[in-house]
Amino acid sequence: MIGSVIISTKQHFAYDRNQYEALSMKVSKAQAAENRQGILDAAARLYRERGLTGVGVADITRDAGLTHGGLYRHFESKDALVREACARAFDWSIAPLDGHTPNTNVADRIKSYLSPQHRDTPGSGCPAAALAVDAARAGPELSQVFAEGIERNIQRFAQLLADTAPAACAPAGTTDTTDAATTATAAAHRARAMEVLATMVGGLVLARATAAAQPGLSEEILTTLQRQLIHLLDTPGA
Repeated sequence: MIGSVIISTKQHFAYDRNQYEALSMKVSKAQAAENRQGILDAAARLYRERGLTGVGVADITRDAGLTHGGLYRHFESKDALVREACARAFDWSIAPLDGHTPNTNVADRIKSYLSPQHRDTPGSGCPAAALAVDAARAGPELSQVFAEGIERNIQRFAQLLADTAPAACAPAGTTDTTDAATTATAAAHRARAMEVLATMVGGLVLARATAAAQPGLSEEILTTLQRQLIHLLDTPGA
């Protein structure tokens, strides 16, 4: 009888231990995923704030609340971290991630992008304006990350224009609905999206570059481009 109780107790103990170990593994995996996410979030923000060469591994792990060695348990190299962090930074988008949404307003998005708030908080803003020059010097792998991120933003913004400001991209008086006309209209939306996005990115870069020495000039760049781009999109066939 006693022997049976001992065997039963051992079985229960082994079962409990296995359950505990399984739970611990789940918790460990969840914690590892959380740590990895924290590293990516910290790196994506710090790189945009300081540039790719202005941030060290210690800066990132300290910001994420981890030890220096912890980073290499999640990323095979610093270059791998840079690529993933920049890809994460492109989660930021000037246009909705799911296309048109209610109350979407192109003019408001232009004003928000070309604003003192966006200018002064690069860590939470557009990665193209913050890191394009660094990416151009970093080689083909990071260039690919940026190309994909920029392409997504062009597509989203082109769709936003098609949904909310179609007259700004189509020739005045266009009523043709043939496949060829539809293709031409889509190409016009894409071209206009490139034009507006490139102007905004360049304008934000110039506004940041001049803000410390000549804040008045920086503000002028922002407000002038806001006005010009909104006027451009309000003018059919411009």
